Amino acid sequence: MVEIKRPELLQPSTVKGDEDSKYRLIYTKSKVYVNPTAYARDNIPGFISLVKRDAPNPSYYLAWIPETLLNERGATEWDKFVKVEEKADLDEEDEDVVLIDLPTQRPESYAFSVPLTQVYSLLVYPPSFSSWHGSIHINLYSGTTLPTLYFHDNESHSFTMPTPTSPPTNTVTSITAYPPPPSLSSPINSSSSWGGEDFIARVRSYAHILRSNLQPSLFLVDPSRSDIETHSTQIFDDDAVDDILAQSSYANSHSPVPAHRKPRPLSSPPTSALSPNPYSHRSSVLHRSLGTMSSNTQSSSQARVALLQSFSNITRATRHAAQNILSHPLAKPIVPHLPDPVKSLVNVNGDLEWGSWVEKGGVGEFESARVYLARWARIVAEEGERARRRESQTVGVSTSSGVTEETSSLGVFELLHSASNLPTPTTSRDPAHPVDQICWSSWFGADGRPQVRFEEMKREVFRRGVSDQGRLRQTVWPFVLGVLEWDVTGEQRDNNWEAKRTRYHNLKDQWCGVPEVFERPDIIDERHRIDVDCRRTDRTQPLFSTPSGTPSPDKSSEMDDEKARYSTISPMMVDIGSQSPSNEHIDRLASILLTYDLYEQELGYVQGMSDLCAPIYVVMQAEEEMTFWCFAEVMNRMKQNFLRDQSGMKKQLSTLQQLVEVMDPELYRHLEKADALNLFFCFRWILIAFKREFPFDEVLRLWEVLWTNFYSNDFVLFVALAILESHRDVILRYLVEFDEILKYCNELSMTIELDSTLAQAEVLFLSFAQLVADLDRRQAEELTSNAQGLRHRGNDSRGEPPSLTKVPVLSEYLRDLLKAEKS
Repeated sequence: MVEIKRPELLQPSTVKGDEDSKYRLIYTKSKVYVNPTAYARDNIPGFISLVKRDAPNPSYYLAWIPETLLNERGATEWDKFVKVEEKADLDEEDEDVVLIDLPTQRPESYAFSVPLTQVYSLLVYPPSFSSWHGSIHINLYSGTTLPTLYFHDNESHSFTMPTPTSPPTNTVTSITAYPPPPSLSSPINSSSSWGGEDFIARVRSYAHILRSNLQPSLFLVDPSRSDIETHSTQIFDDDAVDDILAQSSYANSHSPVPAHRKPRPLSSPPTSALSPNPYSHRSSVLHRSLGTMSSNTQSSSQARVALLQSFSNITRATRHAAQNILSHPLAKPIVPHLPDPVKSLVNVNGDLEWGSWVEKGGVGEFESARVYLARWARIVAEEGERARRRESQTVGVSTSSGVTEETSSLGVFELLHSASNLPTPTTSRDPAHPVDQICWSSWFGADGRPQVRFEEMKREVFRRGVSDQGRLRQTVWPFVLGVLEWDVTGEQRDNNWEAKRTRYHNLKDQWCGVPEVFERPDIIDERHRIDVDCRRTDRTQPLFSTPSGTPSPDKSSEMDDEKARYSTISPMMVDIGSQSPSNEHIDRLASILLTYDLYEQELGYVQGMSDLCAPIYVVMQAEEEMTFWCFAEVMNRMKQNFLRDQSGMKKQLSTLQQLVEVMDPELYRHLEKADALNLFFCFRWILIAFKREFPFDEVLRLWEVLWTNFYSNDFVLFVALAILESHRDVILRYLVEFDEILKYCNELSMTIELDSTLAQAEVLFLSFAQLVADLDRRQAEELTSNAQGLRHRGNDSRGEPPSLTKVPVLSEYLRDLLKAEKS
């Protein structure tokens, strides 16, 4: 719904006293319908109108008013529209002018009125055998599409009454003057025009209308110079080449083509026995330029030259466009990574090898062109961003800080509504100065009790991360995850840890060395799934990459031999031979997961848990007990991801969908059109916390940030949103199908920059928190006003007009995003 913001409308009787409020009805047509649903009973009839606003600089408006709205205003208002419709040749300077009120905003009526200067284009579809009623789609410069208008000419008063004598300027030629459109008249009755054609002819009186050669149904309103150049390109028919070849295919042309295979000439002499050539009646620019065939060979030569020049222009324009892109400094770093056909477009001197492109026939990959272009655009943008950062570091570090430079690239995340006037948040991330061993040790006293609060520790880990030097992560992670208590002395902490170590071994002893448990059918099934997953998890890590050697024959006792036998997880020896080789650490990782399967019997083991446990095992330096309890704490946070009915994943994807809708409505609408609102391309991201989207070392840095729960227990959703927002322009411009978006997002793996993504995620969370606070404030103000019985008039306290839209209500899922773990 589009409304013209203006003061309270005046009645027609008093409008003459206010020159700024005169709206003169200059054109209207009845029985123009809006179809809200697919059912005919819901169709809404109305009048499409052109309105002039009298002023020193007059302006024109395009409006649609439903009949119900006119009925409410009385018979006088109805008669005005009928009068103007009957008098099709109404002169603007006529003394008997008709003044009306523009429609007010009423969501249920679909009424609208917009200035012609805001209309970008019209999509015109004349009546056809498949669609009895012609239609017009109105697109605005803002990207909004107004309700589609359907012209029911068989009901319209202007079509059923006797046709008035109209000036020749309003004939059909007014709409078909621009080459080379097919006729807009209905194929059912070609002798008379339809309502949309008459409407566009009238609009031509007040705006320049350009019909596109690229899309005959597209009409541009007051097009820009670039639009004129783009949409005025001459398009030749598919048979145009045959026509030109026909001109040189006569008996005396010495053509190698057999006579019976030669195309017929455009026209034949009267004495020729050839049947009329169907090409001679075509209306393309090329055919019209050929004219009538004559015996003079000069015309055929000119036609061939014209065709070759057209092809040459296309080739030259494409070559220049590609050269501009590939010769740009930002494109140079990615040239070595491009496919060979694309790389061949650029030589040492920067010239294009167009012939090699044609010979190799495209990019050489059988994939969607849009996905290819999207990936290319992403690489260019990423390389440009890296070059910008390297340049900023080279120029000097005398700026305030690296964080300030980093936040300057977050302009795309200013997603708060402009009406809120809220400040743009900034990130607090400082990954260049991680928490090191000296800093960590300074937080504890001599007795092992920390000197800083738990929240302060989490804040620093969130902001700075943990240094990867030495074994500091092995020390920090148990505190972040809550395995080790924070606000206790070192002695108390050691005693509590010993109790947990003992409990782990008791849990493991429930199956290890116990044949009646280890050989149970349900345990055998779990062992098989765990063994298969562990053998293919993180095999590039040194602990898991080396196959096990031959077992040592020395055993301390028969009890140890028996226990070792049952610590082999693979249910059958034949399975071992058919899979990747194992080693001691893979077996121990599987033992931890099997122990967790018995520890959390309600959930058990689910595929994907090995991806979460393996990095913890590596960081804990193969310490089995600490790995188990850290993994158990991680699963307490992520248990919902592995529920059998996938209800937890559905909830998180639904929450992410609502978050996209609130923070980026344009991206939400695009995903909706692409049938991608299920966000399945984010499933793997959330399920295992981006384990396969980043290199191993960066996964460790990401997880320790997520585990702090500093801002939100579901900060992973803001990381996902930050990735989507980083690539929103590529998605909006190139990707229009769900499969394309899925393929593109899957190929983002190992290409995402972690630090900028976390900074953007923090800004998004702070923006979301501000937005929620602003909505709550506005809702409280409305409740207070309603309770006091006040009626808003004019402007509010901030000098802004009162909002006509209801304050949106956020779901509980979205509000839960603001909840963080309490210490």
